Amino acid sequence: MSKHEDAWERLDTEFDHFLLDMKPYVLKHSDKAERQRCAMWIKKLCDPATCGSDLMGRRNRNIYARLLLQMLKRGVLEGPFTNKPQPGSLNTLPAYMSIYFDEPLSGRFEERGSTDLPDWVTGELGGHADDSLTEGLLKDRASTTQRPARQRRRLYEENTQSRPAASSPLKQSPRHDARRVDGGLGADLSADDSDLEARLNSWNLGIENPRYLREKPFPLSPIFKSSYGRKNTIADDQGPLLVQNKEVEMKIKVLEAKHQEEKLKMQQRHDVDVEKILERKNGEIEEVKIMYRAKQKELEDMIRKLERKVQSVLRESQVICESKEKQIAELKKMSDNSTDSLKNEWEKKLHAAVTEMEQEKFKLQKKHTENIQTLLDDTSDKLTKMEAEYNARSQATTKAAHELELRMKHLSVEMEKGNALRQKVTQEKGQLEIHVASLSAELQEANRRIVTLQKEKEQQTEQYEQTVQKLQAKHEIDINHLHQEHSLSAAKASEVIEEFEKTIVHLKHQLQDSEHRRQQQVRDQEIKFQKEKDELHVSYERKVLASNSDAEKEKAEAKRKIAKLEDALREMQSQLDRARESQRQTVQQTDMALEQFKKQVELTSEKAYADMKLQMEKVEEDLILTKSLREKQSKDFSQQLDALRQKYEQQMAEQRTQHEQERTRLQQQHSKEKDSLVQEHQREASSLEKQARVALQQHQQHTQEWRKRDAQIISDLEAQLQSVREELQGAHAQHKQQLVEMALLREEEKQRWFLDKEAAQDRLRSRMDQIRCDLERSHQKERDSVQEKQEAGLRWCRSEPNP
Repeated sequence: MSKHEDAWERLDTEFDHFLLDMKPYVLKHSDKAERQRCAMWIKKLCDPATCGSDLMGRRNRNIYARLLLQMLKRGVLEGPFTNKPQPGSLNTLPAYMSIYFDEPLSGRFEERGSTDLPDWVTGELGGHADDSLTEGLLKDRASTTQRPARQRRRLYEENTQSRPAASSPLKQSPRHDARRVDGGLGADLSADDSDLEARLNSWNLGIENPRYLREKPFPLSPIFKSSYGRKNTIADDQGPLLVQNKEVEMKIKVLEAKHQEEKLKMQQRHDVDVEKILERKNGEIEEVKIMYRAKQKELEDMIRKLERKVQSVLRESQVICESKEKQIAELKKMSDNSTDSLKNEWEKKLHAAVTEMEQEKFKLQKKHTENIQTLLDDTSDKLTKMEAEYNARSQATTKAAHELELRMKHLSVEMEKGNALRQKVTQEKGQLEIHVASLSAELQEANRRIVTLQKEKEQQTEQYEQTVQKLQAKHEIDINHLHQEHSLSAAKASEVIEEFEKTIVHLKHQLQDSEHRRQQQVRDQEIKFQKEKDELHVSYERKVLASNSDAEKEKAEAKRKIAKLEDALREMQSQLDRARESQRQTVQQTDMALEQFKKQVELTSEKAYADMKLQMEKVEEDLILTKSLREKQSKDFSQQLDALRQKYEQQMAEQRTQHEQERTRLQQQHSKEKDSLVQEHQREASSLEKQARVALQQHQQHTQEWRKRDAQIISDLEAQLQSVREELQGAHAQHKQQLVEMALLREEEKQRWFLDKEAAQDRLRSRMDQIRCDLERSHQKERDSVQEKQEAGLRWCRSEPNP
């Protein structure tokens, strides 16, 4: 029953401390609704009917209180505290809620348990003893302290008066902290928060009279009693010389035990820091995933816009085809295919043109599929590279985590090197930003040129349409004269066929231009993807710099902690002089505590490594899911392309059928009007031949000029692309060189750190030897003084006359 009662009291004192720490955060919270919700939760936690009076219920209550305190420190309420508490008993929290705790739960319990021990034991063990050790000490204390309450209080007061104020900080800190909290928050409270403050004060927060101050003071330990009771017998039985030698040996052992305890504490803190770094890395991976999803959405929007543009271009091409077909129909009305030979030649030319168009279409489809495959291969290669880089960097982070254990005493040199590297990186970043700005300016200029070329092309098409309209007007005027010139119909039909071939060539050019636009769009998408990759690389470098800055901050904190530990060592040395008689029995207990503490450290390190492995497996699963999503997207894109191809083929087939139907209809009309128009065509054939030849020459000149301009533009764009690729390759090479230099610098720093650590160990050993020699000398001096005093007393006794 004594074990359970001690555990209950320890948990209650810990809950009182949590409530004491909670009060300023609750009162300073800005949202009134959340303050009221916190008050309701605190009221439920203070109710023993809902929390339970057994050991598990109190532990669950303390976990809820600690979680609420951590969330109030961060300023954001999450988890179960976003809603009002439900009636009934408290539910157990899941295991993943331990992520919100900055340190493991066992550390706090151990600290609270160590407060029940006497001050000299907490000073020897550093305030981090095991629960099992504290329970054993409590058993020994309960078995040996069965005196009345007055005698225990008197002994405890005598012990506390003999100690300095620094050896018992736990007895004064809660009352002073409460006064400090009340005094600092008195000016900030408003009228709305007065009720809340009254509730917090009435719910046994432990401010005025906490439980650990209301209880009776603990008596002295049996070790101190036994050593105090046997003091005279040891002095009588053995000489002072043996006692002093043993005290020196006990001091040395205690110093070694303290050194090992401090090492174990640093290992625990390092494990906690590694867990925090892993949590940060997981958050960064989630941010990268969110950025990738947003970019995917942007790419989908771009694809939709491009599809809309393609549909608009198709509609324009259909309108142009319809206008051309109307022109051809009007020209066919004027034409006169008198002989079957001309019909056969015309049909052969049409079939040849159609076959050429189909071949070109098939080649374009092949090119399009090949481009899509190359894009997919590039994306898959980039994903594999990113995964390899992530794995390498994860391994580097694990190595860095192991190396942080070795970087504790030589941080000044690393700070200077880090500042120099930071300046270099900032300079390189500025150069890269300037380079990116120049590339964006060049791309904007190229886009402007393309827009101007498109405008010129539209103007030329308008001029061409005007000329065609003029020719149509002339042809309409000449129709009246065609009835008289029927003999020249055959020649005019041949000219009409040549004009039809020209229109077919013009349509081919338009199709080539549309394909060229599609290729340019694909190139633009590749350039955008490369830009996004560069941006991701820059963001990752920024995150690496941030992690380095965090590591530097942690190093500074480690220096401060080392200074604090050195001050604690000095205080412990001052306490060693006072606790000479009680060291003989405490050495064995400290050895047992160290062994148990080592076992616990091993267990915690194994758990931390297991958690690390689980997190890495989760990251690998996320990467596999992203790969599968990429593959699904590529399949969907290929299906969409196939659907578009089918649509275009259906449209072409429909146009062919319509063209054939119109051709049959025109042939029938032509056969009817053939007899009446033959004579008129023969008369006007000579004049139309001359006009058609002049128009053909002009059209050929224009087409040659357009081809030259397009060839120049294409060559300029290709040269620009080659220059941009070369610059990107140079930037990648520079980045690789920088990474190699960073790796060499890290290796040099490791070697220096190892040498510094060995030197520090040698210094510690030399200091221990010096302390030992000084203590031996002091003991020899004390021996000599004692011997001189004894000899002087003997001489005085001999010199006295007998009565």
